[in-house]
Amino acid sequence: MKISFVRLILIAAWFLPVARAAEEKPALVVAISIDQFRGDYLTRFGRFFGEGGFNLFLEQGAHFANCHHAHSHTKTGPGHAVMLTGVHANFNGIIGNDWIDRRTFERVSCVGDTAESIIGLPAPAGPSLPGIGNPRIGRSPRNLLASTVGDELKIARGGRPKVIGIANKDRGAILMAGRMADAAYFMENGSMVSSTYYQKELPAWAREWNAAKKADAYFGKVWERVLPESEYACQGPDDMAGEDQTASQLGHTFPKTVTGGETAPGPRYYDAFENTPFSNEVIADFVRTAIEHEQLGKRAGITDLLCISFSANDRIGHLYGPDSHEIMDNVVRMDRTLAELFAFLDRHVGLKRCTIVLTADHGASSMPEYIHSLRPDIPAGRINGAQLLNTCEDALNRAFGPLKENGRWVVRDDASFLLHPTALAEKGVSSEAAQVVVRDALLTLDFVLAAYTREELENGKVHDALGQQALLSFNRARSGDVYFQAKPYFVGRNAGTNHGTPHSYDTHVPLAWFGVGVKPGVYTERVHVADLAPTLSHILGLPAPPLAKGRVLF
Repeated sequence: MKISFVRLILIAAWFLPVARAAEEKPALVVAISIDQFRGDYLTRFGRFFGEGGFNLFLEQGAHFANCHHAHSHTKTGPGHAVMLTGVHANFNGIIGNDWIDRRTFERVSCVGDTAESIIGLPAPAGPSLPGIGNPRIGRSPRNLLASTVGDELKIARGGRPKVIGIANKDRGAILMAGRMADAAYFMENGSMVSSTYYQKELPAWAREWNAAKKADAYFGKVWERVLPESEYACQGPDDMAGEDQTASQLGHTFPKTVTGGETAPGPRYYDAFENTPFSNEVIADFVRTAIEHEQLGKRAGITDLLCISFSANDRIGHLYGPDSHEIMDNVVRMDRTLAELFAFLDRHVGLKRCTIVLTADHGASSMPEYIHSLRPDIPAGRINGAQLLNTCEDALNRAFGPLKENGRWVVRDDASFLLHPTALAEKGVSSEAAQVVVRDALLTLDFVLAAYTREELENGKVHDALGQQALLSFNRARSGDVYFQAKPYFVGRNAGTNHGTPHSYDTHVPLAWFGVGVKPGVYTERVHVADLAPTLSHILGLPAPPLAKGRVLF
């Protein structure tokens, strides 16, 4: 059958908008991580969300409701590193927030860099905030061994796109933004600082923002529930056994006055401030300032990338657990903070010109005390670090004889153990033989689920699902000699809760999309955070980061 010329024109005209839409690229990409944000929080607290925050994704975007981290050591550094590289610690090198160097036995921060210096540091700095490390040591992404989407964007577009990371934590900003980023800003004692890796000094707009002392304005502010108290009954009691009652002098029930026990803003106040939803509000204020002054998304024909990590949820979660009034209140407030941010984006860039993706670096376990309050016979508890270490030492002493002068065989590095070369040399014992002794000793502990030796991991001699997760967290050059995984609901803290296991409460996180290139809907198939980088690269018309292992979701 012949088709008329007019009909061909009409068919072409019908397909043209589709072709243009496929070629459309966002003016601004915003990648958001909420630290320690469990995947179930979007449904657990969804009825309390308003317009424009999380519901921007849930009602107008794509929600991958069964997204997980595939690696075992679910910590902040590894979680943020995989987001925009699409590859795990076995290749990107970020095995933890910090680790013990195998050669020097000195602790290394995942973003620490003695060759660089901090810029914008308040004077006097006072003690550093927990998790930040020495505030005088510089930061950089040099320990990150893989390219990010931001790096590929810079390479493909002649360096013209701006790539900026902003977070409470140094590792949140740096590991998402990547090695070619224009800047990475993170919070230290209430100010936003950066590193000489990126620039010689803070830009004028950032210095002016710091001079305004936005965090200080919250001194003495009372953190009270944002919803009626009765709504929080779904979380159990406000005063829950196991909560950390010593941190930041905030107390373990509402209301909480934010002073840190000081009479004026100082280091203890800033520490308390970081443990409240107010720190998210201040980070969001800095984000809006950066968007405006850097003209992100406003330069014709150029796509910029802004990476944001909000950390208050992690600080609050560690203290009070995922079943607390405090965590629920922070999630509801986070929804409102996001709504304000997205409204700002709509005014200054236009949401129709943006692609926004939301995820998290890890989840968290319920506190063992909470589990036992529901059912006392459910296995749960707190890991005894001394018992771990002594079990390994005693087993090695039995197998090979005690060391001279009360020497130590091993040093613990979070979920792994390193063998001292001097101890092995003294007894003439091979590392492989000692590894087996340590592994078998760990497996005698009732809270240890699995353990693997370096020799097993190096040679791929693990075939179970837990072992496959461990392989993704294992890096030949940086990891320890024996790695173990705890059973569910066994927590490595004396109070509050923790994360870092391969269990679903730690691996299950949100993956939600909105905007240009996104196909809206609710997706229930199992996907991984490693899929974020290749999917975003596809939307941008870029090659995926060269080591990325994830798949394109749209």
